[in-house]
This record gives sequence, structure tokens and C-alpha cells, in this order.
Amino acid sequence: MITYDLDKENAVLHVHPSGPLGKEDFSELAKTVDPFIEEKGKLTGLLIESESFPGWESLAALIQHFRFVRDHHASIGKVALVTDSLIGDVAEKIASHFVSAEVKHFPAGDLETARKWVTA
Repeated sequence: MITYDLDKENAVLHVHPSGPLGKEDFSELAKTVDPFIEEKGKLTGLLIESESFPGWESLAALIQHFRFVRDHHASIGKVALVTDSLIGDVAEKIASHFVSAEVKHFPAGDLETARKWVTA
């Protein structure tokens, strides 16, 4: 499950996974993000805040997640991973090979530093 907030003034999407990610989570995100990107051209940043990585509900959810990334990565300037999960370090290193956004890992609880980096 993902809760999210789109800061339209700063063009920053803040997502907070709170349980295993479902296929519908990415459909709902797209309903909010796609019209904004169409109107403004891109998101300045994406803040992903989760103390630990919750995983996916199913293989279909994993596939939908990859599709969402594929369809949106070129429209996002920076991605801040705010987590204590080891996946944050791994994602920061691997993401540069697959997405055009700059990706940086921040420790859980360091949301304000991450937000400043994303909007700088």
C-alpha cells in the first residue's frame, strides 16, 4: 500500500509505502502524476520514504512497478530514497544504469535533508 502527496508548487511527489506494494498502487499514482507531468513537463523530484522496504503483493505488482518506472523515469529530475533498508544503498548504485533521474539515499528520519536536495 502506498500513500502519497503531490506538492504541486515544488513539483515533488512524496510517496510512503506502508505495506506490500500492490498493482493498483501504481495505477493510482499514475492517475495523479500523469496529468501533472503532461501539464508541467516533469517532476522536480520524487521522495520515497519508508523505514524498510515492504516488498510486493504479487508478481503482477512487481511488473506494474517496473512499468511505472519505465514510463516515468525520464520525467523525474531527482529521486531521494529515505530509508534504513539496505535496498536504499543498492538502488542508489544500480538505478543510475536504468533511470535518467539522479538517485540519492538518505537515512530514515532525514526527510528534510532529502527534500532540500530534491528541490535544489
